[in-house]
Amino acid sequence: MNFRHEWKHQIAPGDLLVLRQRLRAVARPDSHAADGKYFIRSLYFDTPSDTALREKLDGVDRREKFRLRLYNGDTSLIRLEKKSKAGGLCSKESAALTREEAQAAADGALAWMPESGRPLVQELYHKMTCSLLRPKVIVEYTREAFVCGPGNVRVTLDYGLRTGRGCAGFLSADCVTIPAGNAPAILEVKWDAFLPSVIRDAVQLESRRASAFSKYAACRMYG
Repeated sequence: MNFRHEWKHQIAPGDLLVLRQRLRAVARPDSHAADGKYFIRSLYFDTPSDTALREKLDGVDRREKFRLRLYNGDTSLIRLEKKSKAGGLCSKESAALTREEAQAAADGALAWMPESGRPLVQELYHKMTCSLLRPKVIVEYTREAFVCGPGNVRVTLDYGLRTGRGCAGFLSADCVTIPAGNAPAILEVKWDAFLPSVIRDAVQLESRRASAFSKYAACRMYG
């Protein structure tokens, strides 16, 4: 498991244009994005006692979250992801799922998981059987992403946060969501060993505010 450094900042909506212009000058837009942006929808899992939510709100140092994720509504490529944090660093593991597998996981149908041959799927099975992990909320938003080779840097601008509780309809094109209150835009910066100064300078804004803002936690309030 490779851990990376991470900055997360709330930014004013008007600063999106400034950051977009600066980042285009020093980094490359994500090649997977259409017109420089893509739409993300995730389905987050938690225990009956909301362990992941409480650990986030309480600032627990070592914590993890499981989610299903798809991009631009494309159900031909769905990811099961586990995001871990420890000592201020973060890591992400992922495994590809078919639409049928993702729907089964969303429905709590687990019989296929032990023989899937994918360690992350088997870990989710263990969590769903022993810790009663279950789908809790849909989280969706628009993302603009930029990458920089030195430092393996990835910078993202996320906005338009929406939420929904119809977890079984996660894969539906008609999935119903609502705005997650007055959620801010979020700047995230991730890197390996070092952060190049050109990136550090590009993301400097007077209005940015270091934040423990969590899309999952915000969506649990409204979804």
